[in-house]
Amino acid sequence: MNVRRSAAMLAAATAVIGAAAPAVAADPSPSASQALPAALYGGTDPTYDGVWRQSLALLAQHTVGVKPATKSVAWLTGQQCANGAFAPYRADTSTACGPKLMVDTNNTAAAVQALAALGGHDAVTGKAVAWLKSVQNKDGGWGYTPGGASDTNSTSVVVGALTAAGEKPQDVLKGEQGPYDALVKLALPCEGSDAGAFAFQPDKKGELAANADATAAGVVGALGQGLVVEPAKQAEAATCSDSGYPSPQQAAANGAAYLTNALAKDGHLTSALPGSTDQPDHGNTADAVVALAAQGQTAEAKKSLEWLERNSSAWAAQSGPAAYAQLIFAAHATGTDPRDFGGADLVKQLNATGPAPQTATAENEADAKDDSGSDSGGSDVWWMVGAGLAAGAGVGFLLSSRRKRQQP
Repeated sequence: MNVRRSAAMLAAATAVIGAAAPAVAADPSPSASQALPAALYGGTDPTYDGVWRQSLALLAQHTVGVKPATKSVAWLTGQQCANGAFAPYRADTSTACGPKLMVDTNNTAAAVQALAALGGHDAVTGKAVAWLKSVQNKDGGWGYTPGGASDTNSTSVVVGALTAAGEKPQDVLKGEQGPYDALVKLALPCEGSDAGAFAFQPDKKGELAANADATAAGVVGALGQGLVVEPAKQAEAATCSDSGYPSPQQAAANGAAYLTNALAKDGHLTSALPGSTDQPDHGNTADAVVALAAQGQTAEAKKSLEWLERNSSAWAAQSGPAAYAQLIFAAHATGTDPRDFGGADLVKQLNATGPAPQTATAENEADAKDDSGSDSGGSDVWWMVGAGLAAGAGVGFLLSSRRKRQQP
């Protein structure tokens, strides 16, 4: 579910709005002018999102019954460090992961979700889950990097990984605290215009501020689900209720009520970046569709999905494989055919950003190759990083589908 959040993060960057990728420091990598790995999805610099976009692409293919290319799956498993963790990208996997390599919970959890769905990778996912458990915070949640303050997005993506790996998130405890405890503490009470929303993290004063992207993640996480949500029957309208200390299920319902209100006017969420005009956020809107569907608010989810069908094609073409995957997840969650998404075939478009999958037809194989005849490319335009690293817990998915400053 894009992308980031903790002690050492990218403080400034410019990006295509809503690109679903965590923005963090990674292993030194080749410049964009050097050849990219042939097995990698997307044709842009993978330094900050290689594992993330690969995981989402493979998971989306599996979700729609497409068997990914063997070399693409092998590339992902080969990115794992000996301790089980994943970094955003390792250019040289023949060298062991050193202490300067920033591994993180989000890329690790996304890889677990993809590889668990594909099956046959228990050794890889087992080591990854063990590492995730080893870096759980005392409040039961997770930050982006080990030791970072817990945040809604990181905790939720790890919950999805635990579930995918056959674990029961409520049983994964640090002392007496588990991930659901951490998520409920990040939920706002049912009062005011932000009633029921999730915050990304508490601010320096310990106060919570509504964050639409964190709310979408929090709803899914509180329900124990991951990036892929199965279609469900329409439930009663979600309402915000403070019945004492809310259960995870009530916190999810409260968050869904907030998202329903946030999407009611325009059908989409809005991205606000310093110095730029507010504009629709396609990636976070897709995440919100998945969250509403997970809560059983199918009718409300479909309204925003219809907006995405009309308006997301240019964004997805620019943003690449992770964006196509987000749209596929949103379509799948609402029972919509991703091969007829506003007239577009999202599956074909995703396949075309990387190596032809094993189940591709001859036509799809041709589409998956770029003009030079290689199968390493895609037409997505990824962000250009502007400034360097800055310390500061609470920095979210910068310029991604998981951006801390996201507002409805």
